[in-house]
Amino acid sequence: MMTDNPLLPLRDKITALDKQLLTLIAQRRELSNQVVNTKINANIPVRDLERERILVKTLIETGKQFALDELFIKRLYQVIIEDSVLLQQRLLQQHLNHDVIKSAKIAFLGPKGSYSHSAMRRYAANHFDQIEESSCSSFKDIFEKVEKADVDFGVVPIENSSSGSINEVYDLLQKTNLHIIGEISLPIDHCILANKQATLDEIDTVYSHPQPFQQCTNFLEKYTHWKIIYCDSTSSAMETVAKQNKTNVAAIGNKDGGELYGLQVLEHNFANQKENITRFIILARQAINVSDQISAKTTILMKTGQQAGALVDALLVLRNHNIAMTKLESRPIHGNPWEEMFYIDLQGNLDSIVMQQALKELSTITLFLKVLGCYPSDNVAQ
Repeated sequence: MMTDNPLLPLRDKITALDKQLLTLIAQRRELSNQVVNTKINANIPVRDLERERILVKTLIETGKQFALDELFIKRLYQVIIEDSVLLQQRLLQQHLNHDVIKSAKIAFLGPKGSYSHSAMRRYAANHFDQIEESSCSSFKDIFEKVEKADVDFGVVPIENSSSGSINEVYDLLQKTNLHIIGEISLPIDHCILANKQATLDEIDTVYSHPQPFQQCTNFLEKYTHWKIIYCDSTSSAMETVAKQNKTNVAAIGNKDGGELYGLQVLEHNFANQKENITRFIILARQAINVSDQISAKTTILMKTGQQAGALVDALLVLRNHNIAMTKLESRPIHGNPWEEMFYIDLQGNLDSIVMQQALKELSTITLFLKVLGCYPSDNVAQ
């Protein structure tokens, strides 16, 4: 004789509490809307790090009364504060640039399910109500689609904390008139993805883009019998495995993409470097203004002379103006053997007096200087 599931009443209560939590989070978000209007009128910066620290400390103390774990509270409010900051940044940017874009067409690398696809969707979620996705087979294709106005924006990876810079993207930035208008950092959690019923012991062939293989060499050493097959993207690797529908093949990709292709996770988080993060940049035809109330980055491209100390002299200009450099990358100039372009990410707003003074001084001692973009910093979590 069938009996009612004794868990149902408890699950109903949990569901009711979850709805209340969402209602409270929505109310908190609405207060963020009101806060940003006050900050605009009073020219107050978005971030108040000291207040955030005091808030989390107070919440941790309150949480102890309910036996809530300190780490849990920190992680929970890191997400909530990040959402609030991104919302306020978006509203400030809309106010400054006098344009509210409700929908956009965005290009990204590879079929749906790639890491680039995940980064694009995360960026879009914070900026647009509706998007049209445009899958591209190469970085060059992304640049060209934005340049020709086939799409509004392009999302491309530019560096990974484990495997380094994406040289092809840097080379394309040399020749484009596009502007960097944003960035997004995406934590990378590589997974072994296989068809249903498959087990790790059965796998003998693995598909993926060359970069995940490069980032996971320590893990792969345990499975020297695996046949490695390179694909043009992680998503095409997942698609290949899904179409074969065999229990002896797998792909290295991300969990979201695996779900899209109906694959199960057999293993995850096995990259050589556990903090594996890829930084993406957002490309557009028009530059944007960045509010001085939010943290900003400015990316420049420059060519120095070949005399001794030329690069050092340029970097001293930045130091003398107290401008922090977060990235320095050199790339050869095609057609000019032994000559290089330098890409530099700077902390600071392009419109600030100190940045303008530094760039003016740099222009007098470099052979070429170009601003690739000024954009809100993605470094929200503290």
